[in-house]
Amino acid sequence: MELLVPFAPWMALKAMSCLLFSKLYFLWLKDSFHTVAEEESRVEIVSRPHAHPTENDLTVHLSPIQSLPCPFYIPASSPFHSPPIILRILRARRHAEASAAAALDLEEIGKELALIPTSPDLSLGRQKYADECESAINQQINVEYNNSYVYHALFAYFDRDNVALKGLAKFFKESSEEEREHAEKLMEYQNKRGGRVKLQSLVMPPSEFDHPEKGEALHAMELTLALEKLTNEKLIQLHNIAENYNDAQLADFIESEFLGEQVEAIKKISEYVAQLRRLGKGHGVWHFDQMLLH
Repeated sequence: MELLVPFAPWMALKAMSCLLFSKLYFLWLKDSFHTVAEEESRVEIVSRPHAHPTENDLTVHLSPIQSLPCPFYIPASSPFHSPPIILRILRARRHAEASAAAALDLEEIGKELALIPTSPDLSLGRQKYADECESAINQQINVEYNNSYVYHALFAYFDRDNVALKGLAKFFKESSEEEREHAEKLMEYQNKRGGRVKLQSLVMPPSEFDHPEKGEALHAMELTLALEKLTNEKLIQLHNIAENYNDAQLADFIESEFLGEQVEAIKKISEYVAQLRRLGKGHGVWHFDQMLLH
């Protein structure tokens, strides 16, 4: 009995030490994985039973960044239970996956590199730009320049000393400049995609716009409405060509830069036509002209 008295506290102390050591070891294991978490992803070690037959396996939770199964399980009796070994396994897995991805990227880059032209006459930046889309852009450039030409002729007509409708002259001068800006925007896009701008001949517009029944103001504004609607039709055709050739970038360019603006222009010109029809050819045209001037 005398030997058992000091032995009991010693056994209790040993049990407490083992328990404390187990907790410290578990915390060290968890902290070791959190070191990896700071590098790439959050890793959580949970010692608890799960649906697998083995009891008290270590459950390793990885963030979605990792391609490993999430979570995956390491048996407590496994020789790879040690945190340094587990870390090496994870790092080796990540390195192998990164190497495979790099090899795939190099293969894809090689394919694109082979497509880059060596001739000085060919565009270096052209990619997935069909000849039909290039031709349609050149046709739309011609449409915009023709519109600008007609509006410039209208500006010259209303600026005459015997017509003297300065508001309409200002309106058509601004419209001509706007159409020319549209043409230049299309030319810049053509160059951006690696196409070649080919300017076409322009149709000579009329120089006289007086109308015995409608008057020059209403006649000119109805002509403008017809031009804007025709331009809208041409833009829709250009957009359809882009979709037919799966050119999402060209389709987005036409939608964002032209189609919405064209709807607004048609609405505004339609209102002007309605107002001039109500006014007739009399004194009201002068008031309408003053509205455009100011």
